[in-house]
Amino acid sequence: MKDYKKHFVISAPPEDVYKALTYPATIRLWTGESAEMSTEPGSEFSMWDGSIAGRNLEFEEGRKIVQEWYFGDQEPASVVTIILHPHKKGTSAELRHTNIPDEDYEDIVEGWNESYFGALIDFYEGE
Repeated sequence: MKDYKKHFVISAPPEDVYKALTYPATIRLWTGESAEMSTEPGSEFSMWDGSIAGRNLEFEEGRKIVQEWYFGDQEPASVVTIILHPHKKGTSAELRHTNIPDEDYEDIVEGWNESYFGALIDFYEGE
């Protein structure tokens, strides 16, 4: 198992970034795909046609998202924590993804950098 941690700077305020990560209609705008998402702890979520799926654990509106990502019946769980901080250019998003299966690590890191935060950064810079 491996962990991944990185900061991303997004040119939008934390409240907007939070909505972009938690509202299905807004997720669709920057991913181009429909998503199942709720800010109800314990609810299931799915993005990119099921490529990412899991359970929502904790939310602090405008500031924090904690999710369990599913990799089969893996124990311990793979947990994603995103903390949003105000930044002079908009938002600094602090990402921590723990317990990534070794065989999935490279794909997950590439996904975070290109498809997930890369697409979100491009979305806000393209406005």
